[in-house]
Amino acid sequence: MPAPTTPATPASAPPAGRRPAPDRPASGIRFDHVTVTYGTHGGQTVLDSFDLTVEPGEVMALLGPSGSGKTTALRTVAGFVRPASGRVLIGGREVTGLPPYKRGIGMVVQQYALFPHMKVAENVAFGLKAQKTPRAEIPGRVAEALEMTGMAAYAGRHPRELSGGQQQRVALARALAIRPGVLLLDEPLSALDARLRSGMLAELARLHRELPDVTILYVTHDQVEALTLADRIAVLDRARLRDCGTPQELYRRPRTEFTASFVGTANLLPVTVRGPGDGVDLAGRPLTVPVPDGLAEGARATLCVRPHLVGLGDGPGHGNTLHGKITEVQWRGATHRLYVSVDGHRVMADVTELRTTPPLGEQVALHFAPEDAVLIPAGLTEDGARHDR
Repeated sequence: MPAPTTPATPASAPPAGRRPAPDRPASGIRFDHVTVTYGTHGGQTVLDSFDLTVEPGEVMALLGPSGSGKTTALRTVAGFVRPASGRVLIGGREVTGLPPYKRGIGMVVQQYALFPHMKVAENVAFGLKAQKTPRAEIPGRVAEALEMTGMAAYAGRHPRELSGGQQQRVALARALAIRPGVLLLDEPLSALDARLRSGMLAELARLHRELPDVTILYVTHDQVEALTLADRIAVLDRARLRDCGTPQELYRRPRTEFTASFVGTANLLPVTVRGPGDGVDLAGRPLTVPVPDGLAEGARATLCVRPHLVGLGDGPGHGNTLHGKITEVQWRGATHRLYVSVDGHRVMADVTELRTTPPLGEQVALHFAPEDAVLIPAGLTEDGARHDR
């Protein structure tokens, strides 16, 4: 949120750390039951009755495996894909039938698509010229976008003279130069190495703070990118929306098995409900976990607990204890990930400060707190209820 105006700040000045907000098209995106099919007579459905609202100024990540429909959803907003049914609205205006250049959007794709024969400034100016921006305004808009992305010193270079991260910044500057109400990012960091990706995530977060009125739709299959940048995450699988919520909601309280396994790493164990207030059974072992309303005695469910919440040793107090045999150990720098076979089920535990690596085959105890576990009803493992705000 903008910082409060102080008596020393003129009312017309932007809050500290924010740029003056230029006139931008109305933002916000609405997918109204959008279906996209490919092939003769709609033989393949690649997006199935997709219904989602992205609020103005929100960063919404579309997260899912390859082929889940996330890029198709983004391309319907861009205007490169025409839905078989349903509507797309931007800023409350239906744009389903409009060509891309009339939608007031900026877009950055995986390979940046810079023109190799044009210098950086010319690449950034390209969209402005296509929009028939008055010639006198273009140099200032180009300089503003390059300064915003930290590329002002490279205006006279060609793309081949830039690193991958610098090319990504130029592509972002080109998208921002037209002052879009909506910014579409299609896996923009996938071509960068881990260090550059981390730095660009921080840059994107900074840009969003400086441009809070711009709505961002961010397509990725990378959980870290989605958790770091997004206000909300829409999880897609097999052409359908499976879940939607804040990163904290989806990570701490996943509503489906797919969400639990795709947003972070999770232990997913089949259990049977013993009764309200009585916890669950795992292969005959009683465990104390909160049982949500609607799960009756004898109901099947999936117990979800994150590996970093599983400790080594007996559970203190009222914690839950599992016993099993170590089948694999992975050193991950700050932690060791232990894979333990518990009654035929694999349980992962991320353990810190192990001075010696435990041998394979060793019998160990694992524990977790009741409040760190989530029960997912068996009926919500695949087609859980859709969530849209």
